[in-house]
Formats: sequence, structure tokens, C-alpha cells
Amino acid sequence: MSMDKLIREEARLIILKALADQPDETLNSNLLVGVLASFGINRERAWVHGELSYLAEMGALRVTEAGTVRIATLTELGGRHVNRHIAIEGVKRPSRVDA
Repeated sequence: MSMDKLIREEARLIILKALADQPDETLNSNLLVGVLASFGINRERAWVHGELSYLAEMGALRVTEAGTVRIATLTELGGRHVNRHIAIEGVKRPSRVDA
């Protein structure tokens, strides 16, 4: 497996977890750039937009455009992935809570 694929799968999980941690399960792409950077994934906002598009295509989140930023909101399907009830292709599987 390529390093790029591993980074993308990890970033997608980080995005879903970050959304799940918010009271309204919503963050904008600028904030997500910072969240990813805190995990050592330093990418441009355009790259994050691509990952948000992928996650939206998979049904894990909804994306709304607001000027040049995108606002992501977790869906039930995305929450089910974060809680390990399902697995979404292309998104790293969360660790077990007891692991």
C-alpha cells in the first residue's frame, strides 16, 4: 500500500472523528486543515476539499460551500463508522476503545 493512500485513509478518519467531537458535528475546511496538521498531516485546503468530496460521495458527511471554504457535517453513516458499527471503504478503521 502506498504512503499516499495510507495518509488519505488516516486523514479521512481524523476528519470524521473531529466532526463527531463537535456538539453540532460540523467544522469548516479551514479548521480541518489545522486539525490534520496537529496529527502531522500538513496539506493545503484544496487537498482537504478533495477528501471532503470523497467522504461526501461515500455518504459519511454532507458538504456545504460558503465562499471559498467548505462546511462539513457528519452524517449518520459517518458516525456509524466512527463508532465501529460499519466500515467505509477508503477510511481507516477506528481503533477499538479497549485497545
